[in-house]
Amino acid sequence: RQAPERARVRTSAYAMQNVKNVKLPSAGVITGVVQTVVFGGGATYGLYNSLFNVEGGHRAIVYNRVLGIKDKVYTEGTHLMIPWFERPISYDVRSRAHQVSSTSGSKDLQMVNISLRVLTRPDSSKLPEVYRTLGTDFNERVLPSIIHETLKSVVAQYNASQLLTQREQVSLAVRDTLIKRAQHFNMIMDDVSITALTFGREYTAAIEAKQVAQQDAERAKFIVEKAVQDKRSAIIKAEGEAKSAKLIGEAVSNNPAFITLRKIEAAREIAQTMAESNNRVMLNADSLLLNLADLGPGGGKK
Repeated sequence: RQAPERARVRTSAYAMQNVKNVKLPSAGVITGVVQTVVFGGGATYGLYNSLFNVEGGHRAIVYNRVLGIKDKVYTEGTHLMIPWFERPISYDVRSRAHQVSSTSGSKDLQMVNISLRVLTRPDSSKLPEVYRTLGTDFNERVLPSIIHETLKSVVAQYNASQLLTQREQVSLAVRDTLIKRAQHFNMIMDDVSITALTFGREYTAAIEAKQVAQQDAERAKFIVEKAVQDKRSAIIKAEGEAKSAKLIGEAVSNNPAFITLRKIEAAREIAQTMAESNNRVMLNADSLLLNLADLGPGGGKK
């Protein structure tokens, strides 16, 4: 038992001696490693945060903690900035659609509901001023107020009927006014269009009643004109029949053979009709005027 214990003691002593013989790095080396890690990490952090990207269809401005908003506008691509002291502010300069509905009064005091669709974008050359005065939510701050005011001022210049018949002119007036108003806020209007135009319930009912009355008047006018034309047609027909009878009477009195000629024509028509028929019919020749051979030049039987 004593021999194994002595071996263990010797092994422990040898291990302690090896630990004492291990050479640790000097303080200068450790300091250099720490400095390398610190400065390398700081340089990596600084390089990573000193770059910012501007996506397609966007523009950016930079806010400096000392100088404030810079006047330079950054276009698409990668740009440099001072970390912590500066931060980028991005703007979407593509046209975006906005639809606003408004209720206005016309010149003849009729209530009009108008829906307007506009395409707007900020003026990319004046983004620093836009940020100083309006911030990034400039559309929500500006568009509702200027659109409502513009619609009310333009609609008040037209009657309700003119809003329908001169819709293109009204749209152009709204567009010109909005473009001028938006320029004061450094905004650009690419398109302005009226998507809906409706009137109040009372005015709509009045228009429908007027249309029904006009249709009834047109229908009555047509009936009167038709009666006049029918009367003229009956008069012309009666005059024609009277003139025809007069001419026939004169022809019979002047030429007795006229009756014979008419009988021949009637017999020809009857004969043609019977010839084209598929049925065989036996009729009295006297009643059908087919006994023409018995007629003399004077119209009597021989």
